[in-house]
Amino acid sequence: MALCSRFAISIAAGLLAGAAAVTPAVADDGWETEGDLGTSQEEDWGGSEGGDGGDWGHDQEFTRGRVTASSLLLRSAPNRGSQVIRVAHQGDIVRIFCQTEGQSVDGNNRWYLLADGTWAWGSARFIETRRSPRWC
Repeated sequence: MALCSRFAISIAAGLLAGAAAVTPAVADDGWETEGDLGTSQEEDWGGSEGGDGGDWGHDQEFTRGRVTASSLLLRSAPNRGSQVIRVAHQGDIVRIFCQTEGQSVDGNNRWYLLADGTWAWGSARFIETRRSPRWC
């Protein structure tokens, strides 16, 4: 009996290790770090509005935005009552995956799903974009 249960544990451990080997890590999504974006936090957002929006348009499936609040609580769901996952600071460049409707913040009910290392929701009221992100 002990040999049979050891064999079952070995099989389960092997399957778990195999699943971990083929499952990508959420935090390692291949996006550049803030220093690799090629933009400074003081960059002027003015400039020309013509063309395709340059580097601030869609990057494959993502849209870039800039945090306008002094500190923005990023949450587990698109409402103020959900768990705080992390904090973004004024001037931070964030990567937006999509937008959805959620709890209204100062009259704005749009929330952005951010994909910067961890997936978290930020109120669109405090994130400036040049283009509207796709809908979730």
